[in-house]
Amino acid sequence: MARALRLEFEGACYHVINRGNYRRNLFEPKGAAKAFEDCLFAVCAKCGWRLHAYVIMRNHFHLALETPEPNLSIGMKWLQGTWAARFNRFRGQVGRPFQGRFKALHVEPGHALAQVAHYIHLNPVRAKVVSPDRLAEFEWSSLRWFARKDRLAFLAAETIMGESGGLPDTAAGWRRYHAYLALLAEEAPAKREERFARLSRGWVVGSPEFKKELRKELRQKGALLDRASLSGTDAVAALREEEWEEQLTKAAKALRINLDKLGPRKSAAEKVKLAAAMRAVTTASNGWLATRLAMGQPASVSQFTRRFRLDGGQDARDFQAALSRIKE
Repeated sequence: MARALRLEFEGACYHVINRGNYRRNLFEPKGAAKAFEDCLFAVCAKCGWRLHAYVIMRNHFHLALETPEPNLSIGMKWLQGTWAARFNRFRGQVGRPFQGRFKALHVEPGHALAQVAHYIHLNPVRAKVVSPDRLAEFEWSSLRWFARKDRLAFLAAETIMGESGGLPDTAAGWRRYHAYLALLAEEAPAKREERFARLSRGWVVGSPEFKKELRKELRQKGALLDRASLSGTDAVAALREEEWEEQLTKAAKALRINLDKLGPRKSAAEKVKLAAAMRAVTTASNGWLATRLAMGQPASVSQFTRRFRLDGGQDARDFQAALSRIKE
């Protein structure tokens, strides 16, 4: 099977995540986290990456990184492969330590990237490994490096500090940043979930405009959304479903249907009309339509829309006019 596509370009920023196979505690054995950190630092130097944040937990890692050259895949292959070889050799094991290749969300530079860095730095608090006031003591995190005089050149501080109120890149500035993280950690759970919910899900972190530009980039690079998948992520699937949702909203408006007030029956007339319209002008799958419109099984969508077509509903003037508006 061909290697799946990944969107890479100069200056791209990513939130990279991977976990131990079967969620095993990869980095708990003595020396495992240090070996991974050494490999991470080596690949940053080799590939010219700018590392905005990282954390190594017991069974997973997070990276917020920027790639001045389009080399994410080759760099991650080296990082994970080199560390895995050392890990297996040291423990006398064989096999794949990680659950898969890796997950990489595209991140918009600036505010969104800083939010991802905060999220990464707060991982040990969320996991209850350390308390908020002792976060700087967690050993396997970029946070302990930033205030050091011998900070490594590829550790990038300007986005974090600039988006945290314009803090100075000094020891005093980093103490204020630690205090800011402690405040974030003490937020009410609902508010914290709202703040960080989308930073490790989906395929992109950023504004609608940023997402739109990435969609355009995918198309220009020939990533066919109905056939491609981005390795290590559900990016294309997520992108495809977002586009279907946008088209569904447009279809509902054209058909004068309230999406929030659909009938309870699986074969409700408004649901069938929406499904028929979506099948006519989009590539939305029966599975997605069945779930989104609460129409039962995927086969039911086929059955209901076929009956709609045979009864002449699809040829009706008002339905055809609605299809024209959806295509605009």
